Amino acid sequence: MLSTGNTNASTEAETNDLLTAPDATTWRGRRDRTLLLIAVVTGLRVGELINLTAADLHLDAGAYLSCQGKGRKERITPLDKNARAQLKAWMKEQRPQRQDPLFPGINGRKLTPDGVTKLIARRVKTATITCPSLATKTASPHTLRHTCAMRLLQSGVDIAIIALWLGHEHIRTTQIYLHADLALKQRALDKTAPPHTQGGRYRPPDDLLAFLEGL
Repeated sequence: MLSTGNTNASTEAETNDLLTAPDATTWRGRRDRTLLLIAVVTGLRVGELINLTAADLHLDAGAYLSCQGKGRKERITPLDKNARAQLKAWMKEQRPQRQDPLFPGINGRKLTPDGVTKLIARRVKTATITCPSLATKTASPHTLRHTCAMRLLQSGVDIAIIALWLGHEHIRTTQIYLHADLALKQRALDKTAPPHTQGGRYRPPDDLLAFLEGL
């Protein structure tokens, strides 16, 4: 898991272990698996995630989620094949009405931000069994949003597209992830350094730490 100051973004291995941590034989486990996957794929803010309804989901060709983002701005986020398939299975099981929460609690009402935070913490605890590196990390809805951004960046997605994806008003807001990406590359470089030399030349700037905490 990438640690930038007090902020974390999952590596692929950690993300995969987290996504498979919920027990798929239970209703709650299937809900949590789907919610976590959608959080990582879309990078939605926790408020956007819990306010999703069945009507916001479009599973035909070119599947996507629509949501009302920050500042009441409408935006859509594409879904990959895995997310589409998992959501199809979830919708088939739930058979919700159009205005029902996409990810309800056991009472049928939408989850709260605190409920999602606790959900993630619970699943991270389970995932540490197969991925011990998660034990010392702090996980939150912000973490999954950061993970989405870093995955897009490392896959070569243009920064302007990432800005649209995350619902950022200005590209300069998204450019902060370039600093985080540099931190990853610096760590990789440090591993190739000759013995008895000190690595770690990269130091994240204060604005990077403040931004990631405030996403």
